[in-house]
Amino acid sequence: MAARLGVEVELVEMKPAHFSPAHTSPLLGELVCSNSLRSADPTSAVGLLKVEMELMGSAVMAAARANQVPAGKALAVERQGFAAWLDRAVSTHPRITRRCEKLTRLPNSGLTILATGPLTTPELAEDLARITGHHQLHFYDAIAPIVTAESVDLSRAFWQDRYGPPGQGDYLNCPLTEEEYQRFYQALTTARQVPLRDFEQPRFFEGCLPIEVLAARGPKTLLFGPMKPVGLTDPRTGTRPFAVVQLRKEDAEGRLLGMVGFQTKLAYPEQQRVFRLIPALREAEFVRLGAVHRNTFVDAPRVLDKFLRLKAAPWIMIAGQLSGVEGYVESAAIGMLCGLNAARWLLGLPGVLPPPTTAMGGLLTHLGNTTTRDFQPSNINFGLLPPLPKKVAKRLRGQHYARRALADLLEWMKEIGLKPRANPPRI
Repeated sequence: MAARLGVEVELVEMKPAHFSPAHTSPLLGELVCSNSLRSADPTSAVGLLKVEMELMGSAVMAAARANQVPAGKALAVERQGFAAWLDRAVSTHPRITRRCEKLTRLPNSGLTILATGPLTTPELAEDLARITGHHQLHFYDAIAPIVTAESVDLSRAFWQDRYGPPGQGDYLNCPLTEEEYQRFYQALTTARQVPLRDFEQPRFFEGCLPIEVLAARGPKTLLFGPMKPVGLTDPRTGTRPFAVVQLRKEDAEGRLLGMVGFQTKLAYPEQQRVFRLIPALREAEFVRLGAVHRNTFVDAPRVLDKFLRLKAAPWIMIAGQLSGVEGYVESAAIGMLCGLNAARWLLGLPGVLPPPTTAMGGLLTHLGNTTTRDFQPSNINFGLLPPLPKKVAKRLRGQHYARRALADLLEWMKEIGLKPRANPPRI
């Protein structure tokens, strides 16, 4: 965004010389967790955020559209293609110079955007904590296993999206009877977990809880969460299964399938033993097992100003998940806003903020919420936006939020001289 607006950018990236504990690819844009960017419906909060980003010319959204794989109403991407697209876009940009280096200290001058993400190196995180005067906050984020499609027993699974026609859809459903579920639940809740080293009190993001943490809340919790059977019909019985595990395509060909909602910190041998108790996965070949990693973020309401600059070091801006948002799309949106204002300041223009009625404005509202004493990262949701002026039926609220947001965003873009890079959808 900054380079597109006409300023010279130097990108300091430690890959491929150094990798975080969760990264393996030398490419920029590597997706560590799910390959889904969540709902593509513009009347959902995250769908609206995608539309806003596309209107502003988001490279992340362009990469996602160019590498999209079927995922029902969600926008999911082919990992390698997505990362390669972004890597190529950055590396070939005439105003971006890329330097491979692992930084251990933040610069003491010069406009800087810190976008080191949830796996910021300990040395850099320590320096950030030193500058802010606050102890760094963290939570744990777990990733789900991936299996090969050919290893799934299709005689015990069926394709169907929730409430969609049987035999069709982007999700492969693995049903369980009540007896099978009880056996699986018992094994899951007694399986050996990986001890969390070098960490203190674990704090997971609520929207990305490990499956065993959810299960520990009670035997029925999973039935209302990742294993809920609602909207699905098992063709073998013609009825709704007692429980179900959904698999989603991880690549364009559908050769790899991710276990939806099954992020975990179980020990590797235990994962294979427990998850193979799911009838359709008895012979499953796991190409990636679940793991846990640490996510670092700042106490945004206390340490950042409204333009996402560190109050203690205003030449440093915080972008992405490190700022205190959660999710790929939200992180990219915050990065866009940082790039926009960095370029404006370097060009002698004042900083700008999107209207609070927009999804991007709602993210900034969350990051500036000084009333919360225990700040935690959040996904975008309509609760972060001002309420609608009139009472609207629940089924129509998303539509009204989206219409208002896009009208306000386009007017704001016109005021600051940004031309829309896409056509807004009809809502």
